[in-house]
Amino acid sequence: MLKHRGFPGRLPGTDFQFVIRRANKKGATKIIRRERFRDRAALDRRADAAFMAALWAQFGEEPFERGNLDAGRLSWLFGREVVAAEDPFDPESYEALLRIDLKRAQAAFPEVFAPETAEDFGFDEDDDDWDEDE
Repeated sequence: MLKHRGFPGRLPGTDFQFVIRRANKKGATKIIRRERFRDRAALDRRADAAFMAALWAQFGEEPFERGNLDAGRLSWLFGREVVAAEDPFDPESYEALLRIDLKRAQAAFPEVFAPETAEDFGFDEDDDDWDEDE
């Protein structure tokens, strides 16, 4: 399992995890498309936006390997802002390739792609360093 070095482990100040520490002995958890309803809590929406900001900062428009990215967090974006980058796609593989669907991601999370709000997610547009003390 590829470990994405430099990727934030969780949303600062919460238990919303973004990566896993080690591979599951039984195999990778399946990535599914989870429905996001309008009445989701503000903190849940913030976690989605922060995860998208981390994906964008780390990978941009390039395909990326699932690796140690959390399946639950990916599932909130999968099939919309994050899509399969290979065919056939294995949702239960740590080696599965994904990519950001930029148009859909910009529509769903405009604050992530606006330069004036980039600091709200703990990083600066000019560098990819994340603030660990938030």
